[in-house]
Amino acid sequence: MRVKRCATAAIAIAMSSQVAAAQAEPGRYGGGFIEYLMTGSAAGQPRASGVDGYGSLGPARAPVAVEPRTRFAALPNRAPLEEGAIARAVDPRYARQVIGYDGPGRPGQIVIDTGAKYLYLIQPGGQAIRYGIGVGRPGFVWTGAKTITAKREWPDWTPPAEMLRRRPDLPRHMVGGPENPLGARAMYLGTSLYRIHGTNEPHTIGQNVSSGCIRMMNEDVIDLYERTPVGTRVDVI
Repeated sequence: MRVKRCATAAIAIAMSSQVAAAQAEPGRYGGGFIEYLMTGSAAGQPRASGVDGYGSLGPARAPVAVEPRTRFAALPNRAPLEEGAIARAVDPRYARQVIGYDGPGRPGQIVIDTGAKYLYLIQPGGQAIRYGIGVGRPGFVWTGAKTITAKREWPDWTPPAEMLRRRPDLPRHMVGGPENPLGARAMYLGTSLYRIHGTNEPHTIGQNVSSGCIRMMNEDVIDLYERTPVGTRVDVI
């Protein structure tokens, strides 16, 4: 009996040592049910450390990394300057740039060359800021001297009666905004119906497309708007 008790005690001690070793070395018993019997958890499974949503103990969950949300950044030509995808690329010849200038006019004046599709804002020192433009279709091109008499940001548009007769499908009035054909800014020329304005169709810059107005890319007309006060002379040649 004494031998049997000693043997039982030895087995218990050995079992205790094996459990301790298994707890220090997860997966020693190959996982599954045997691992659970020996160690209280299956191989590779962390012990419960919290309570899940149903009130029962569940496996500890590692923190999940969440990608931060990025804010949408408005682009110059999209609504509020944003808006509508550009159908075609703008010809790089019509990109805004500072150039040498020896043409007519004085610093501060605007000269519009409808044939070349450029608008020049004359600067001191024999320079000018040159912008690409869209001009009137055949039969709607005009020349002459005008003065900027008013300026508007995100202007409303009311097509004149002559235009509505040609295009009865047009709206009678359209509030300012990204879908408005006058674009982000408008500068009104004298008492005429003509304007220098932006566009929601920037790919038309460099073309004969309008009913006589001078259209610019939104980012360009904003730049020009900030540089030219009411009273600025505009020569269309």
